[in-house]
Amino acid sequence: MAATNFKADNNTFRKLIGNGLTYRIPPFQRDYSWGVEEWEELWRDLADVLADGSSGGHYMGYLVLQSTDDKQFDVIDGQQRLTTISILVLAVLKSLQRRIEAGDNPDENRRRAEQLRNSYVGFLDPVTLVARPKLTLNRNNDGYWKSHLVPLGSLPQRGIRASEALLRRAFEYFDAKVTERCRSAKDAGRELAEFLENTVDRLFFTVVTVTDELNAYRVFETLNARGVRLSATDLLKNWLFSLLDGAAASSHELADLADRWEALVGRLGGENFSEYLRVQWNSRHPATREGSLFKTIRGEVRDRAAAFQLLRELEEDLDHYLALRLPETSHWPDALREPAQRLKMFAVSRPAAMLIAARRRFDDREFARILQASVVVSLRYNVICGFSTGEQERAYNDIALRIARGSLTNADAVLDALRPIYPSDEAFRAAFAEKSLRTTQSRNARIVRFLLCAIERHVTGTPELDEDSTSFGIEHILPQNPGGNWPEFAPLEIEACVDRLGNMTLLESKANHRSGNAAWADKRQALADSRFSISQQIASDPAAWSAERIEKHQRWLAKQAAAIWRIARLADG
Repeated sequence: MAATNFKADNNTFRKLIGNGLTYRIPPFQRDYSWGVEEWEELWRDLADVLADGSSGGHYMGYLVLQSTDDKQFDVIDGQQRLTTISILVLAVLKSLQRRIEAGDNPDENRRRAEQLRNSYVGFLDPVTLVARPKLTLNRNNDGYWKSHLVPLGSLPQRGIRASEALLRRAFEYFDAKVTERCRSAKDAGRELAEFLENTVDRLFFTVVTVTDELNAYRVFETLNARGVRLSATDLLKNWLFSLLDGAAASSHELADLADRWEALVGRLGGENFSEYLRVQWNSRHPATREGSLFKTIRGEVRDRAAAFQLLRELEEDLDHYLALRLPETSHWPDALREPAQRLKMFAVSRPAAMLIAARRRFDDREFARILQASVVVSLRYNVICGFSTGEQERAYNDIALRIARGSLTNADAVLDALRPIYPSDEAFRAAFAEKSLRTTQSRNARIVRFLLCAIERHVTGTPELDEDSTSFGIEHILPQNPGGNWPEFAPLEIEACVDRLGNMTLLESKANHRSGNAAWADKRQALADSRFSISQQIASDPAAWSAERIEKHQRWLAKQAAAIWRIARLADG
């Protein structure tokens, strides 16, 4: 980032809000949302720093601003903190106002109130009493702010938005705290003024100022990488709405876009909006990395029509994305929900752009083939072989673009395009034969159950086996904690063998519990009595359980796996 487009300073609230500077929260930025927990934390922190008698301050975090003239600033991130501190200032002014009305040093307190208001809030027109505040809130909150809070007038409680109710409650909270703090002061007006002057000097921010939206987005990326919670979603939202605002769109259009945007974010729930945006964009356009996403979108979406088009496409693809991320709650038929659940279990998200593109283009039957193929590829490539995902993601995104542009017209063509990232039977068997999975990790335990149940079905030819049943579990033949019953295994050998797939099988829950760390002879009998064919097969060999037997059994499992999880069209090639 060029130095002329970016600068950072540490500033107190006094320095931020003084010297004729003004701040505007963009019209479509999120509403005020802080509640009691945040108010109490701020008050406690402030009380602590004022009580210690030192010149130290309280750090309020990053403040991201956008400006071209260093006089007027858009608040890209930090609106909740700036608004809340300004409410605290108003609470002090309200307390001074009561002193004036009660005849308590009215002339001195009137001068104090006027000076403090002009310094930290802005002025009131002496004739109309219309507020000219230093801070302008968003379109939903600014009316209540200017008409009721800043003039210290009556605060309506009915017929207001939830965020306006939060503004009122925040004022009431700090009003009560400030009043209580100065209740016993001999000169309450002086005490109030000193409290506020100390406060604005003790609260300081790291202020990052940028000149345009693109640089603001880069700042967001940098701060997010350092663990600072910021909302790139808000930045994109502001960009889209600025296109309408700048084009003099009707209030109806602005309201429609705002409502649809909020509905979109609401439907995503706890899902990461930026991740959805990247996947959705890559399902329709040439692949764009996360770091370049905002720049790319800004270059493509440059007018009202394009803004609404992007919103329509985000709405259209959201159900498909959520069905992949949360298949258990989707309305997809079982033939689609089950493989989607497998991808979620594998924690593999790379195929998402391709699958969203395919869902738009193909019917259920064709899409089911592509979805199932992505499960096979993911199991082979990611779960078992553990290959690098860079090449894989490029392949998926290329396929997504070809589907979107109509050059891949059926499932067979998509399957053929998967060939470069489809590990061969030989590579898959070799990796499977060496695979270890530590089942103390819940995801690994689910994968092992899935693998062993599928192999059991394949061997017996009986599909009726519920892998989620609590009637059986994973049996480690060489126990995870063998104690003294397995002297033939040296400590290093135990470590090398215990988590290998060849050391695991299925066993009824009661027998699994009884077996524990029992010796091989007892384990063998439990396996022989089991209803599971793969366990009976292990027990049929009377030879002692050893590293060599684990390796042999795992090679057999690998052979079965290669026959189960395969794409015949690609294997035949």
